[in-house]
Amino acid sequence: MPVFRDSGFKGEIAWLGMVPAGSGLRAVPCDQLDLGFEGVAGERHAGENRASCVRVRNLHPEGTEIRNTRQLSILSEEEMALIAADMGLAQLQPEHLGATLVLRGIPDLSHLPPASRLQGPDGVTLTTDIENRPCVLPGREIEKDHAGFGPRFKRAAENRRGITAWVERPGRLVVGQVLSLFVPDQRAWAP
Repeated sequence: MPVFRDSGFKGEIAWLGMVPAGSGLRAVPCDQLDLGFEGVAGERHAGENRASCVRVRNLHPEGTEIRNTRQLSILSEEEMALIAADMGLAQLQPEHLGATLVLRGIPDLSHLPPASRLQGPDGVTLTTDIENRPCVLPGREIEKDHAGFGPRFKRAAENRRGITAWVERPGRLVVGQVLSLFVPDQRAWAP
């Protein structure tokens, strides 16, 4: 019996990008990305392990080496449109958010169950982690190009910031490619 069930939902890759290592948060658009077990080679968030940050400081002292479940930042085109509308912008650019990929067609993407799988036609498989909570860094990038709008980001992005993920099976992602969504076949936690 499979542990993951096909949700019936598919997401089309609307945009791909990478944040070069050693740079800020701004992503550079790409037509395709080759993924290894470390994520995107040369990318800011690449690596099988990473130093722990403030997001997990209640578990580990900052800087502790931990597994990297933040190799990729996945956003929803539909949720980005809602963020932009709430900010008063015509459009929100994925580059400003440090996005790796933007998907269209998967509702409520920011709240997918952790451990869901997004799988491409060649078998490339991404494992979702958790919601990527809004922070001030994207607002700073937005502010550089749209003065006065950056501070609006964090509040507008609540519950819509997308998710983080890691590479379970390497492969290639291409703009226009369709990823199938598989979710864990288990009931919700109910202590």
